[in-house]
Amino acid sequence: MKALVYHGPGQKAWEEVPDPTIQHPRDAIVRVETTTICGTDLHILKGDVPAVTPGRILGHEAVGVVEEVGSGIDNLQVGDRVLVPAITTCALCEPCRNGLPSHCETVGGIGWIFGHLIDGTQAEKVRVPFADTSTHKLAEGVTDEDVIFLADILPTGFEIGVLYGNVQVGDTVVVVGAGPVGLASIATAALKGAARIIAVDLADSRLQAATEFGADVTINSGSEDVVERVKALTDGRLADVAIEAVGIPATFTLASQVVRPGGTVANVGVHGAPVEFPINDLWISNITFTTGLVNGNTVPALLKLIQSGRLDVKKFATHHFTFDQVLDAYDTFANAGETNALKVVIAR
Repeated sequence: MKALVYHGPGQKAWEEVPDPTIQHPRDAIVRVETTTICGTDLHILKGDVPAVTPGRILGHEAVGVVEEVGSGIDNLQVGDRVLVPAITTCALCEPCRNGLPSHCETVGGIGWIFGHLIDGTQAEKVRVPFADTSTHKLAEGVTDEDVIFLADILPTGFEIGVLYGNVQVGDTVVVVGAGPVGLASIATAALKGAARIIAVDLADSRLQAATEFGADVTINSGSEDVVERVKALTDGRLADVAIEAVGIPATFTLASQVVRPGGTVANVGVHGAPVEFPINDLWISNITFTTGLVNGNTVPALLKLIQSGRLDVKKFATHHFTFDQVLDAYDTFANAGETNALKVVIAR
């Protein structure tokens, strides 16, 4: 089969590799029909994730069809169409049973293994460990584009941004970074009753997208004083919740500056470098900081909202490619400032 293989920082290739095989009774082999690229893949290519070694197939999001199942699989059959999410769960270890499959002990203490610790989904086929508890069977009528973003960005924005941020009814929420995960936070913040959602970004195209995804106010941080604007919008009170959705020191600092005393900063962005944490200034403000890796616990509920029409996720898909155009897809996604890409969809 062909797959997108990482060959060290800045190096990747779409090339022939061996087909995956069943290695454990709870494995399944899934023929990938649709996949996408995540910002984390770009971090890997920059060398920010040293656990990813040369030779690894990248990708951790897919929709596909089950081709083969191990002897320990009870809930899947050949021919089932499934969502393969970023997080793998055995459903039996203590973290999984306590709602923290992102740290599944059985798969090595971290639930994100695709394209990280094992070969991933940017391939014609993928081996899915613990497939009976780590996939979601899809009903007829649900398109690949309806669900592919449930593999990572939508539950990430909702769980690590909105839920960890403890958004309450009537809150003012500032989302710093209107990329795909930031937009996912914007799209789902209203589900928890946010009264006002403020989007911050440098790119006007991203701010326009933020409006389409539900932001009430947009601020271009390249031309406006964000803190002063948020003060003006909140009568000096600042935001109840700030969601950091970029992953660089400057945006982490900004998120901590726009939240009120007693508020919450929910860090969603993947950081490739340390950030300054000025505890000498922050300790007196009673601010809560949260961070984390998506668990995917909300996927079933979010799927219901998509099916009911309450969430329109197809707006994330700005560019479409076939498998043999995957390198073009990477170029488009990596140069989002020029291409205005939100998410690229790669399909057979």
